[in-house]
Amino acid sequence: MKELLSEFRRAAFATLALAVVCCGLYPLIVFGIGQALFPDKANGSLIVDAGGIRGSRLIGQPFTADKYFHPRPSSAGNGYDPTSSGGSNLGPTSQKLRDAIAQNLADYRSQNGLATNAPVPADAVTGSGSGLDPHISLENAQLQAERVAKARSLKPEQVRTLIQQNTDPADLGILGDPGVNVLRLNLALDSIVTGERQAAMADGR
Repeated sequence: MKELLSEFRRAAFATLALAVVCCGLYPLIVFGIGQALFPDKANGSLIVDAGGIRGSRLIGQPFTADKYFHPRPSSAGNGYDPTSSGGSNLGPTSQKLRDAIAQNLADYRSQNGLATNAPVPADAVTGSGSGLDPHISLENAQLQAERVAKARSLKPEQVRTLIQQNTDPADLGILGDPGVNVLRLNLALDSIVTGERQAAMADGR
């Protein structure tokens, strides 16, 4: 009986010690390092302006209006729901997947004034594995530039300049491809309108 109680005490002590280390000290140390060395990333890489928090640079948002660049399709909830991250789970032999891609192709070409047989980048018609990818390819963005410029009465060159300014390079310069951050780009477009409106009001005074 004494040996059993001794084993029980040792087990209880080990459980308590591991709980303190693994559930208390370790998270606090990791939290402290994150806040000290990478505060922006540790707090969600949020995009904040005068209007408040607009979103995260790491999570896409659904945009559908002609005046905005559209993200890639998403199967996360109703689209870009961070609480339901995931892909469609449909395989290459799925008829449902083929039908969805065909519809996305038709919609993309129609929205952007492209020929019915015009090549379209894959990211314009297929979702990412997480359903939250904030980026689109440069080719995708360039194909949408004319539509956005027309909807906003801007010169295409202005829009293409903003595309370049909101393009993230490949990781370490060699891993993956450059990607255009859709949220940052659309916020930059909105800031042009806001700036022009403020300038017009100032001239009126």
